Amino acid sequence: MAVRLARGAIEYSIAKKPKPLLALTPVFGDKRGIFVTLTLAGELRGCIGFPYPVMPLGDAIEDAAVAAATGDPRFPPVRKEELASIRLEVTILTVPIPVIGEPGKRPEKVEVGRHGLIVRGRGTSGLLLPQVATEYGWDSTTFLDHTCIKAGLPERSWTYANVEVLTFEGQIFTEPS
Repeated sequence: MAVRLARGAIEYSIAKKPKPLLALTPVFGDKRGIFVTLTLAGELRGCIGFPYPVMPLGDAIEDAAVAAATGDPRFPPVRKEELASIRLEVTILTVPIPVIGEPGKRPEKVEVGRHGLIVRGRGTSGLLLPQVATEYGWDSTTFLDHTCIKAGLPERSWTYANVEVLTFEGQIFTEPS
């Protein structure tokens, strides 16, 4: 249902197709963090989301889907001709929680394949979804390093006490290939 909602929002926005009539369950009215990821031929084509539960799930999915297709600054907007080849993934997040304890021991508290990461510090932040580490075969230290890089921080910044690390989990829904 989440993926159909995302696809409908993108097709409405780009191709002016009518939105599908979906009988959404009550959970779609709950505030949840989410990300929508678009791929084309197995390569990232857009990814936007809300790490925190700031709006109802249904609205967040539609907003993030359209933003991933038209507003990800790393990519040009998705063209109508690409829509049939784009594959969507919706990740519904738990609320991020800080990793507590000695900064140098943070890798012990990050479970690859289960946790996504947010690194915050020095006025910037970066987020990587749980599936990223498994897709690249990273261990928890490499995952932390790459989240720092995503935040524009040097590797190993996660070892500093003034840099915050948070974990979250994600339930992933994908379109069939």
